Parts: sequence; C-alpha cells; structure tokens
Amino acid sequence: MAAENFEAVMEHIFAFEGGYVDHPRDPGGATNMGITIGTLRDYRGKAVTKDDVRNLTKEEAREIYRKRYWDVIEGDLLPSGVDLCTMDGTVNSGPGRGARWLQRAVGASADGKIGAKTLAATDEADDTTTINRMCDDRMAFLRRLGTWGTFGKGWSRRVESVRSNALSM
Repeated sequence: MAAENFEAVMEHIFAFEGGYVDHPRDPGGATNMGITIGTLRDYRGKAVTKDDVRNLTKEEAREIYRKRYWDVIEGDLLPSGVDLCTMDGTVNSGPGRGARWLQRAVGASADGKIGAKTLAATDEADDTTTINRMCDDRMAFLRRLGTWGTFGKGWSRRVESVRSNALSM
C-alpha cells in the first residue's frame, strides 16, 4: 500500500497547483496551491479574504490536503499509482467525484465514499487498468464542462501527466 506516498503525491499536486490565481472563469475563485477561498474558509472555520488565500503557506496547504482530501479518499490504503490518480482527481474535482472515478474503475458501487468494499475491489483490480479507466473517465467529465475551452489544454496535460506518473509508480 501507499502510506509512504503522500509526499510524492503532493509534489505532483504542487507542480500543477502552483501559486496564487483568481481567474474570472474559475468557479473556485481565489486559489493558492490549489486551495480555494471556500476550502480555506471551511478549514479555518471563519471568514477569509483573498489576502489570506494569497498568504497561505505550503505547510498549511499540505495539512489541508492531508485532512480534507488524502484521508477522505483513504490514500494510505490505496495501491501506489492508484493513490496519485485518485488524489489528483479529488483535488481537481472534489472528493466525491474522485472517489466515484475510482469506484467505477474497479467495479464498486459509485457512491462517492471510499470504504471497505471499494478498498477490497481496488485490491482485487489490476492497477494499470484502474489507472487508465480513471484517467479516461476523468477526461470525459472534463470535456463536458463549460470551462473546457479555457482550461482544457491544461487539464489534458495534467491528466496525461497523472496517467504517466501513476503507471510508473
């Protein structure tokens, strides 16, 4: 399993979720290192400003990713490569959607919550097949978004990087 992979997965995430942005077409609004203003507000439990997002530290971002994403998808219990694929999809599109991509790929009930049945199905599945199915499913979803014209090239590069890195893990 991949308990030791969190830091390697985070390096990949941080490579794609760079510094501060506030793109007018991004529904997440002000974002830094992939952490949106809404996520930061929810995590801190109080109102935050764009300056709070801009000043977010890498350490706090890593802590948010661990608690709000990695732990939710049971990253420590996923096979190497599948953990990266699931985490990156979760960061980009939310924990429920990332979980459903994994669940559909392994033939588990796609309820958006990774539990014992999903983990058992993942253990029984072929990792290469799981990774490829997840990336294909994710790309199909992204292509249907209204913001594809703005962000599609970057999303395509990101998903193909995830596929390549996950398969090499």
